[in-house]
Formats: sequence, C-alpha cells, structure tokens
Amino acid sequence: MAIKDFFNLFLIISALHGFLFNLILLFSKNRKKNSVIYINLLVLVISLNNLQSWILAKDLFIEYFFLDYVHIPWHFLIAPFFYMFLINYLDINKQSKKLLRLVLPVFFIIILIRIGFVYSFSTVKSDDVVFLFEKYTSIEEIISLVFSLSIFIYSFYILYRKEKLFKKILSYDNLKWIYTFFKLGAFTYVFWILALAITVDLNFKEFIYSYYPLRILTTVLIYWVGYQSVIQLKLLNERKYIRKQINLSENALVSEKEKINDFSISELNIPKDIVEDILEKLDLFEQQKKYTSKRITFSSLSKKFNTNTNYLSKVINHYKKMSFSNYLNTLRIDNISNQLKKNSTIRKFTIKAIAQEAGFNNSDSFSKVFFKIQGVKPSQYIRSLDENKNYLK
Repeated sequence: MAIKDFFNLFLIISALHGFLFNLILLFSKNRKKNSVIYINLLVLVISLNNLQSWILAKDLFIEYFFLDYVHIPWHFLIAPFFYMFLINYLDINKQSKKLLRLVLPVFFIIILIRIGFVYSFSTVKSDDVVFLFEKYTSIEEIISLVFSLSIFIYSFYILYRKEKLFKKILSYDNLKWIYTFFKLGAFTYVFWILALAITVDLNFKEFIYSYYPLRILTTVLIYWVGYQSVIQLKLLNERKYIRKQINLSENALVSEKEKINDFSISELNIPKDIVEDILEKLDLFEQQKKYTSKRITFSSLSKKFNTNTNYLSKVINHYKKMSFSNYLNTLRIDNISNQLKKNSTIRKFTIKAIAQEAGFNNSDSFSKVFFKIQGVKPSQYIRSLDENKNYLK
C-alpha cells in the first residue's frame, strides 16, 4: 500500500469513527449537557473535515467543477467549539462573550463567498483559474489559522489565569487532562503552520505530504479529548453523588488542643501560642475535611496556616505521632472507609471515582495507601462490607 493510500484510508476510517462517536453521545445520559453538546460538535466538524479531505484526495468530484472547488472550511469551527466546551465544563458560561454569535455568521459568509467565487469562474477552465483557487484556499486557511490560534491562546489564558472563576470544578477535577490537551494542541498548531508555510513557499501549490502529520495529529487529539471528556464527566457525576452522600456534619476527630497540656512543648522550641494556633487550624482542617482536596501539599497547607513548614512539621510529628504524608493519608482513608461502611450506594461506584473523592490523584496510589492502612485492597474491603450486609439479612 502506497503512503498516499494509507493516509486516505486513515482519513475515511477516522471520519466514520467520529460519526459513530457522535451517535454514542447522542444516546448517552449526559447528551443534554452543554459541555457534551460542544464536544459532540467538535468531533463532528473534525469528522466532516476528514471526510471532505478524503473526497478531495480521491478526486471523486474532479469532473464536477463546482463540487470540486466548494470546500467547506470546517477547521474554522474547531477552536470555537473547543472553547465553548471548556467554559461549559468549567461552568463559567459568562466568559463566552457570545462567541458563536460572531463565529457562525462569519462561517456562513465565508461559504457564500466561496460559492460566489466558484460560480464566477465555473465556465472558465484553465491553469490560471486552478492556481487562483489554490491561492484563495490557502489565504482562507491562513485566516482560519490566525483566528483559531487566537481562540486557543485565549482559552489557555482562561484555564491558567482565571482559576478563581472555577474553584468548584477544581474540587472535583485537577484538569491535568485538559492541560495535556493544550500541550498536544500547541504541537499540532506547529505542524499546521509548517504545512501552510510550505504551501506558500511552493507558490500556493499544496504539498499534500506536509498535511499528513497534521491530519493524524488533529484527529488523534480531538478524539482523545472527546473520549477523555466523556470519562471525566462520568467520573464527575459519580464524585458529586458520592459527596452528596457524605454527611459533612459528622463528628470530627477529638481536638488536639484539649491535650496540649498533656505534653511538654519545650522540646519543640516553638512558642506556645503558635502551637495552639496550628493545632486549632488542624482541628478545623479535619472538621471541614479539607484533606480530601488533591491540591493539598505540605507547602500549601503551611501557607494556609500562615506558618512555616518547620513549625508545622514539628507539631504534626509531635501531636499526631506521624509524618505529614502519613497524617494526610490516614485522614483520607479513615474518612472514605467510614463512608463506605455507612453508605452502600457509594460502594457501587468505580474505585477511580472513590479514590479521587477520597483525595488521591489515581486509583493505584489510593489502593496502595488503602492496603497499607486497612490491610486489604479497596475492592476486597467493599466486597467484605457487602457480604456482611447480606449475611445480616
């Protein structure tokens, strides 16, 4: 199989795969969520773009001048749909600035200009006309690239600089998968710029091979973010339900402040008022279950407590009889273990969702820590609880 045939096969398979993905989302439980709608539209325009590229590569309409030159600029909609997905997923819809109200009319105007352009030269067939259309197509694509890259950069600006706007979602998702998308996206834009630069350098005669890496990267990237978004939305819903089931008003651990006089603090070499302040804040930290946040680190906690890491480390080691990491993990495992005992509904969710709600980044680290503290794996613990419940019945 020639290289050209291989890439053409890739284009049609990826297009069909995208359409199948669209059908699956249309019948999913979350199909009415705005974030799902925009991811679906994002995958759809990529699939249509790949289908169009395949049709043109196979010269299916070469005998029909009008059809052969009316190319729909689907790539113009990719960045806007991703942007709309992002702000809806982050639940900051006010940032939209009515983007689609601007983009969609421009998109249809571009199509009408193209149709008018093709119609004007439909009766003229010459090398000059072919060159004119190739030049127009490239210029149109350069405008689309500049527009798309601008939205891409602005989207990253919102994600990176506007965290205060979406603190709620950060309590459920650390958004690493979206940051990965931006890294891959930046790499894809580099290939798009190179492909266009080669086209311009060749006097607007498209060098088809320069676009092959771009088509593969774009397709892989969009389908990756599509599937990731579906997985993350499912995980998000599970975590929200689990959190609703957890009674935040349950009794907190015994305050260490009451026991401060039982220990000598002279060996700590820390003023007593500072020790009391740290213990009081640790008590509040436990009561409010702040330890379930995956963003908590030793350094960030010391800043929240308005103290230094040395003081915090000494107090935790002295009064909790363990290191900070063990203290944090013990709180997390004890809390989620109690919730699993009390609520059988939570046990039905995936270990991944339970792990993230407990405060861990992934199920592997959760399982290792859970086994270390409880002596059994999470799945075994849940199974034993279910078996005990059935036995009591």
